[in-house]
Amino acid sequence: MTEPVALPVWLVAALAALSGWFLLAHVLVPGLRWFLRRRINDVLRQVGHRLQVELPSFKLTRRQVLIDRLFHDPTVQAAAERHAAESGENIGETRRRIDRYAREIVPAFNAYLYFRIGYALARAVARSLYRVRIGYVDEAALARVDPKSTIVFVINHRSNMDYVLVAFLAAERTALSYAVGEWARVWPLQQLVRAMGAYFVRRNSGDALYRTVLARYVQMASAAGVTQAVFPEGGLSVDGRLRPPRFGLLDYMLKSFDDRGERDLVFIPVGLNYDRVLEDRSQLLKLDPNRPRPGRARGLAVALRFLLEHLGMMLTGRWHRFGYACVNFGTPISMRDYLRRRGLHLGALDEPARHARVAEIAAMLMNEIGHIIPVLPVSLVAGILVADPARQWSMLELKAAALARMATLEAGGAHLYIPREDQDYAFEVGLRMLSLRHLVIEDDGIYRPAAGQLDALAYYANAIAHLAAA
Repeated sequence: MTEPVALPVWLVAALAALSGWFLLAHVLVPGLRWFLRRRINDVLRQVGHRLQVELPSFKLTRRQVLIDRLFHDPTVQAAAERHAAESGENIGETRRRIDRYAREIVPAFNAYLYFRIGYALARAVARSLYRVRIGYVDEAALARVDPKSTIVFVINHRSNMDYVLVAFLAAERTALSYAVGEWARVWPLQQLVRAMGAYFVRRNSGDALYRTVLARYVQMASAAGVTQAVFPEGGLSVDGRLRPPRFGLLDYMLKSFDDRGERDLVFIPVGLNYDRVLEDRSQLLKLDPNRPRPGRARGLAVALRFLLEHLGMMLTGRWHRFGYACVNFGTPISMRDYLRRRGLHLGALDEPARHARVAEIAAMLMNEIGHIIPVLPVSLVAGILVADPARQWSMLELKAAALARMATLEAGGAHLYIPREDQDYAFEVGLRMLSLRHLVIEDDGIYRPAAGQLDALAYYANAIAHLAAA
């Protein structure tokens, strides 16, 4: 009974592997799940007391449940049968495509990651790059919004930093669900984006079946009260101006909105502006379709050089943040009130008539966004210089023109962000930022646009050009 027993090495290895698997599956993993679930519940209790808009149960539902719900949605299944009949595709293959689309779109929101890790990262990144400010908030109107409403932040799109900036500034009120383009579908960014509650959208997709699945997800989320953030322009501004709205996502939301139901649909216009947009040069390249584009390797090299240059300036104490980044939150727009005042019920309209009404709503929202965009120092000074590019300015002449333009914009109802509430300082900040970037040249106290930099100056001037024209 006490004699040793010889076992082959492979059997010992197999027994050790089975023991390790048992320990991992029945002890470590359940323990880790219990720990994470407890931390997530703690976070939900804490943010539940803080948020002015409650987290809907839809947002906290397990991802697989949402995928199954979307897959089995009657509208989606009807679209699958119609597609299979019209195209001759096997119905099983059509349904497998629907499953792929659903898994591609549906997020996997993690409250702990969003409010603890994501919020801290967004705050650190935004504040390390910019002097982040909230310029204007219509607090009284926001306080009157029914917390049971579906809230949609509609935002002008200046930079990919928009996602970080608005999510960080809105985190004290709610958790946002963004529609994110295919650029973010790379590992491990894809997993992080999903965990932050964002859903992926294929821009310009001509696949009717995909659009049906996407539309039903957006409609399900809207009906459940999920707070969303949408960029009506559909992409980054190329020349700095506001782009015409593309109302695909808005149409999905409005198509299923019942103004006679219990839950209102409320759009909050958000205007943002930067003293420096990180992607300004790459966007300006798109102005000339014949201009050669740098390849991927060249682009990575330029980005790496930019990073190393600024890291070197940080280490030597010569680095400055990229000026101000300012966000304004405008007056909420209730779709229930909007439609009732006009005697409209979108559900009763045919598709062409509904599209026409949605186009009107999208144009109205873009007008509200444009009105709320903050005037920042760089845009202010750049606008003066591009208005008369051949002129050479003394410091006093340029400052007088800047002060006069501030007065004109303010009289027109524009929202100016004046650092330190000092107009002289605001002018100096704008001019210094442009000079540091060599967009403006100073020679014996005389200032003029640098050669070949008018496009860059116009890019920043165009951010508020619509306010000057109003």
